[in-house]
Amino acid sequence: MYLTNDARVHSILIVDDSAFEQRMLVDLLSEQAYRVAVAFNGLQGYQLALADRPDLILLDVRMPNMDGYTACRLLKANPVTHDIPIIFLSGADAVEDRIMGLSIGGVDYVSKPFTPGELAARIHVHLNLIRRAPEAAPASVDEAAASDPDAVTVSAAKRLISDNLAALPSLAEIARSVGTYREKLSLLFREHTGMTVFAFIREERIARSLELLRDTDIDVQDIALLVGFNNAGNFATAFREKTGQTPSAYRHSAQTQAKDS
Repeated sequence: MYLTNDARVHSILIVDDSAFEQRMLVDLLSEQAYRVAVAFNGLQGYQLALADRPDLILLDVRMPNMDGYTACRLLKANPVTHDIPIIFLSGADAVEDRIMGLSIGGVDYVSKPFTPGELAARIHVHLNLIRRAPEAAPASVDEAAASDPDAVTVSAAKRLISDNLAALPSLAEIARSVGTYREKLSLLFREHTGMTVFAFIREERIARSLELLRDTDIDVQDIALLVGFNNAGNFATAFREKTGQTPSAYRHSAQTQAKDS
């Protein structure tokens, strides 16, 4: 039997649309003395996680209504559930699926069919990692933001955009990836940020380029591609409109200031 090194009974949320998979996981986890709750899709799982604050979530990927990736993005965008470790359990075992799960916040990705003993061991490891994390002052949670689903949706969309500047999906795909649709996401962005989605994207691209120009020696043309511009000319025009300088002039100024300080 795997037990963590403290006396508390840990709670685990299973999110899977298969009743068979749910029963198998419940039986396995019950043998390990965990407290278990179940949900049948990503939206249910997200709502249960908000209500119950489980210690760990086992999250399927392919589910109706809301898939596991979308649920994960919302969980990581909400300050109430941000720190809950998520282990993806999925029959989708392509490299890109595993990379996606880990890049959006999963701590692990276990392929189906899995070996019960291996899954139990992975759960044990991640629960003990929580226990061993350095003690810190409790983070203040913005309860207003945490209880506002629209704010969480916008936060999730902003992170998705920031993480994919070089090759952004369409606005419709961004919206689907955070559990909404294009028109509503556009409205929410205006309400919560005071700008359109496309204006936010432009701001993020310039902000990221400022960091890269200041902190790296990457060529300006390569920076243009990394932040999503088609070519260095378009990048230079947008950069100058925003900052009043060319990218090269900004880099020279930033590096000179760094040497003088």
